Amino acid sequence: MLIIRRIILALILVFSSLAPAWATPLLVVDRATLQVLYAEDAGQPWHPASLTKLMTAYVAFEQIANGTVTLDTPVTISRNAFNQAPSKSGLQVDSSVSLNDALYILIVKSANDIAVAIAETIGGSEAGFVAMMNDVASRMGLTATHFVNPHGLHDPGQVSSARDMAVLSLYIEQSFPQYMPMFTTGVVRLGKARLKSNNGLLEGFAGTTGMKTGYICASGLNIVATADRNGRQLLVVVLGGSSSRERDQRAAQLLLDAEAGRLQPNGQTVLTLPNAVGTAPVDMRPLICGKDAKTYAAEQQAAFPMGLKDQPSYLTEKIALHEYTAIDLGRVRTGIALPRPRPPHLPMFSAPAPVESAAIGDILRPGVSPGGSDIPIPQPRPADL
Repeated sequence: MLIIRRIILALILVFSSLAPAWATPLLVVDRATLQVLYAEDAGQPWHPASLTKLMTAYVAFEQIANGTVTLDTPVTISRNAFNQAPSKSGLQVDSSVSLNDALYILIVKSANDIAVAIAETIGGSEAGFVAMMNDVASRMGLTATHFVNPHGLHDPGQVSSARDMAVLSLYIEQSFPQYMPMFTTGVVRLGKARLKSNNGLLEGFAGTTGMKTGYICASGLNIVATADRNGRQLLVVVLGGSSSRERDQRAAQLLLDAEAGRLQPNGQTVLTLPNAVGTAPVDMRPLICGKDAKTYAAEQQAAFPMGLKDQPSYLTEKIALHEYTAIDLGRVRTGIALPRPRPPHLPMFSAPAPVESAAIGDILRPGVSPGGSDIPIPQPRPADL
């Protein structure tokens, strides 16, 4: 059966090379050399969706390094953060988590409320943080990229490219390798909730090390995937998938092709790969969420059936997901006046006149005679033996 399966996979690879070209951006990069192994429309402006959160995380990592915040800094869910559209963390207004836990939730669950809460914590406001994101994009040379928000929910002005997302991902790994375990994590536990990643490669493709998925109607289903296999360090970007199955299977196929040597350097590095600056981003809404969605999905299934029922799959390994436990620090109210200090005590009664050689009963219970009460006088504490 294993031999037959390998023959089927080989035939699919042969026939898939004869099929029409994949219509949305693809990019494969050797992370060790930065060489481009395959690129198709990699500089085409595209809506990044939740791939945006790669930049949200990078800005946070940079500010931690600069000392403006720490991993223990509380991140609080404001009303503005709570009101964001799903995906969400499930935290209530005024609830807080540490910045470390917030980053895990951001990356694994792709929670939009957490993205805004991180932005407000670090940038002072969402707009202030977005300015920091665009500053980083400029410093990195991401010429196709412009951010309007920290989460990736649709805005016509939120634009990037496969090339820029690859460069950003490489910067994260090279500048802040200590945070890479966040990207390999598949589940975050928060209270009773189990927040799971949408990256199917983490549990089906051995060697996967991250990094992020994203989806809105205008972008289709996006992924940046990294993997270390058989001595190769690879990165793949797939934008505009019609389903998570197609997106993940495409990414896995490209990783396998690169690992096997079927994809060779094209003479460019990802840094010299040009962007189509000035070109309008593609809007996938008619094909992903509009009236043509069913037809488009059927066409894509016919062109690329990998992973469908009764079809071979590239995601065949059974990998236990790495889990992380985040802690809800509780609700913290802000803007409430603190209690004023208690005023100094003023005695209401005058002190009793001193009594010479007063009896012990008079001292303990003024006005009560030791012999006229059935309440026993406390005896001295016995000495320790």
